[in-house]
Amino acid sequence: MKIVSAHVGTIPIRSSMRNAYIDFSKMDSSILALVSDVIVDGKPLVGYGFNSNGRYNASHIIEDRLLPRLFAAAPAELHNDSGEFSPSLAWDVMMRNEKPGGHGERSVAVGVVDMALHDLVTKAAGVPLYRWISDHYGDGHPDDSVFVYAAGGYYAPGKTLTDLQDEMRRFLDSGYNVVKMKIGGTDLTEDLKRIDAVIEVLDGDGSRLAVDVNGKFDLSTALEYAQAIEPYHLFWYEEVGDPLDYSLNATLAEHYPHPIATGENLFSVQDARNLLRYGGMRPDRDYIQVDPALSYGLVEYLRVQEALKQHGWSSKRCIPHGGHQFSLHIAAALHLGGNESYPGEFQPTGGFTDDAVIRDSHVSPGELPGIGLEGKAEFYRHLHALHE
Repeated sequence: MKIVSAHVGTIPIRSSMRNAYIDFSKMDSSILALVSDVIVDGKPLVGYGFNSNGRYNASHIIEDRLLPRLFAAAPAELHNDSGEFSPSLAWDVMMRNEKPGGHGERSVAVGVVDMALHDLVTKAAGVPLYRWISDHYGDGHPDDSVFVYAAGGYYAPGKTLTDLQDEMRRFLDSGYNVVKMKIGGTDLTEDLKRIDAVIEVLDGDGSRLAVDVNGKFDLSTALEYAQAIEPYHLFWYEEVGDPLDYSLNATLAEHYPHPIATGENLFSVQDARNLLRYGGMRPDRDYIQVDPALSYGLVEYLRVQEALKQHGWSSKRCIPHGGHQFSLHIAAALHLGGNESYPGEFQPTGGFTDDAVIRDSHVSPGELPGIGLEGKAEFYRHLHALHE
């Protein structure tokens, strides 16, 4: 297989909502189409990729560094001993002449291309991505469905407690049992009112509610909130301080007995390993949220899984950030603990296929070949327009 052309674009996924740290008024995403020389039903196979929400587009890195390296590579550098195109070998090619560290936007760019390459390879194999991953890197017996929770509860202009409760009711009516809301964007007193309002909708069961700080708190605020929310027995307390402040996270874990979740803003196996070494994370209760789409793609995420295994962690303690189809396939293939979901947000990139049904907080990745982005009609319109 040969890639004959590549087409990069940028699309908006902006919104008026905000979390404790940023608003999404100018948020966008890179999209990529890789056209191959493999012809199926009279048309070339095309692999698609995009970057997850929360990070801006990395289109210039894709165009200026990564794609030129792929097109300059000899066929032997991109194909394995069986003659199959290898996303893993392509990953090595993309990372040539790149210094270690400084993962940020580079990891996003590589993640976009890695996603498109895996979409292309699995379409060529005629199987859904999760089955291909399971056969190549898992146990050959992927999960048929994946636990998902509904992430929302953002701050927005004029949003009332009643509006927040109505939002959560819509999530429950859609089939979700567990929901997540933002905190830290106002003071503790107001946030506790918001938490109480949501728990009321959950029939008083705080264990069905996760809260997310998006990295805003210093240590004293983190501990103040921890003491206040401890009686609720929440599903988790997420990304409480700066993602690289492992000391803060470790101190929090010493004082807060319930689950902590973090990792969505860690973009490499080295960062994830440091979290395990120095962040005080507890493998019996805490959750790792590394997003494959933002952290160099599936190739690097497999290294993250190996690091977790070496530190005594189960894959079930991983619930990736992002709420998109790519990580859903990875979760099913590698027996992860679940996957985030953003019902109606970060469109058109976010969410699952249009025919996906949430039942009892579980969803299937579907049986379309590859990632299945063709099953997201509005998004596919943007992707297809890149190369047609």
